[in-house]
Amino acid sequence: MDSNVRPESMKRIVNLELANAFIEQEVNKVRAQVKDKKVLLALSGGVDSSVVAALLIKAIGKNLVCVHVNHGLMRKGESEQVIEVFGKELDANLIYVDATDRFLNLLAGVSAPEQKRKIIGGEFIKVFDEEAKKLTDIDFLAQGTIYPDILESKGVKAHHNVGGLPEDMKFELVEPIKLLYKDEVRIVGKALGLPDNMVFRQPFPGPGLGVRCLGAITRDRLHALREADAILREEFEICGLAEKVWQYFIAVPDMKSVGVRNDMRYEGWPAIIRAVNTVDAMTATIEEIPYEVLHKITARITNEVEGINRVLLDLTPKPIGTIEWE
Repeated sequence: MDSNVRPESMKRIVNLELANAFIEQEVNKVRAQVKDKKVLLALSGGVDSSVVAALLIKAIGKNLVCVHVNHGLMRKGESEQVIEVFGKELDANLIYVDATDRFLNLLAGVSAPEQKRKIIGGEFIKVFDEEAKKLTDIDFLAQGTIYPDILESKGVKAHHNVGGLPEDMKFELVEPIKLLYKDEVRIVGKALGLPDNMVFRQPFPGPGLGVRCLGAITRDRLHALREADAILREEFEICGLAEKVWQYFIAVPDMKSVGVRNDMRYEGWPAIIRAVNTVDAMTATIEEIPYEVLHKITARITNEVEGINRVLLDLTPKPIGTIEWE
């Protein structure tokens, strides 16, 4: 049977009891697969990689080596938070790599979404390979692949977690949550004892802001996107929408329009708000945002973020629109 196909007999994880049974099963599988070898994990700090990290720590302890790569496409303060939570609070075996210039230089002038994804995914693998060569006895690469990644890689989008590794790469894959949907991953995270601010963290794509800075990425537009996104997240926390909305973010396209600032002509990019609810990420509905909240977000972004002069709201469900713009 194809190991990437979820069996019809597999129960959906809907409570902690089923989650604990899944954890016990996967811990045993990982121990049988890995034995006394070491595993390298791409730790983004998102829900999926965090749950994989906690599960593997439970299974193999210090034989898990976590690598956090700052590709320059993280949300504001995200790498700092990963270091704080995993390096200090959870005492993980954590290696931090700042590869910002390396990634952004490779992406310069690249506008095709799938090409950007492949560049980012390919460079991730190279970075991990380089880090692995500095270590000893690394035989496995763990990934936070989940089931929607596998389903959507078959024609909808490319994904750096799906499709295996280059033939010249020595690692064997460890993917303990690859048959789970996102809501199941969160329940498993709770069962593993991860904090709520990690378990219920928003999904964040592997290519990060690279697929939200639409078109060819420039550093100034990427900075504007990061700042606008931080404002959106802050205001959603204040008004209580952060607890109601599955995923919300800003996308900034590579286009400008004329505006007015300080009685002067001002050309800037639009910031597009996307806020959706879903259970399995295969379909999504639009969350209604009160106009007073939208007005406040708009005022803050257009006044505080250099380069942005309009705020738009995306009302398209999935299907027909995917959750991410690229």
